Amino acid sequence: MNGANGANEALELSSLETGYETALIEPLNLYCEGGEITAVLGSNGRGKTALLRTIAGALRPLGGKITFSGDFGYVPQLFTSHFSYTALDIVLMGRARHINLFSLPSENDIEIARQSLRQLDILDLAHRSFNTLSGGQRQMILIARALATQSKLLLLDEPTGALDLQNQSVVLKLLKSLAKNTKMNIFFSTHEPTQALLIADNTLLFLPEKKWLFGKTGGILTEDNLRRAYGVKIKFAALPGGGRALVPEFEL
Repeated sequence: MNGANGANEALELSSLETGYETALIEPLNLYCEGGEITAVLGSNGRGKTALLRTIAGALRPLGGKITFSGDFGYVPQLFTSHFSYTALDIVLMGRARHINLFSLPSENDIEIARQSLRQLDILDLAHRSFNTLSGGQRQMILIARALATQSKLLLLDEPTGALDLQNQSVVLKLLKSLAKNTKMNIFFSTHEPTQALLIADNTLLFLPEKKWLFGKTGGILTEDNLRRAYGVKIKFAALPGGGRALVPEFEL
């Protein structure tokens, strides 16, 4: 990542092309302030994971530039360990850039890792073997690992995909709180447009034929735009107490 955007930790993508051999989307331009949440939506294979991996540096850009000053935390969809690490060991990996080579984690590092688990209400998993946890529990541990980095940019690839409804709520509330209280810049992909309506300031919507739309969530997540993106009719439904949800109309 290049450049410096000042204290607000803004993220800027300039004519960014992302993909594995050929670009999955047209050159992408967007700018997100620190303290904002951006949701990335689109059907399977459009490039959501490729984009997050490119921003994280795991995938080389095919063109364009990523501008961000500072560190980031990344939560992939899938992660397996070939060793018998505890959940706390996995979270402590998020402290790696703060620990000198060949040094052990300090008491402060351990406390930060425990606090990250505490934020997600999963401190009781700290000494469980990571490989014995359920898929949802592992996902929560990976989110805690990203929190332990104490970075200003958090990238999450479908962070609620393996979670039950209660833990989905925990994660969404935490992301909203982090953006508001720490000015963290948060990017997350999801297949649930309602999640974007609930917490995202901005939405990046991938469309067929490598097209995309980016802007404030309320302006991007229209019934027409979502129909273009997913190929099914999607209607707004009023929620009790206010707010709206998006409901697909399947033809069975």
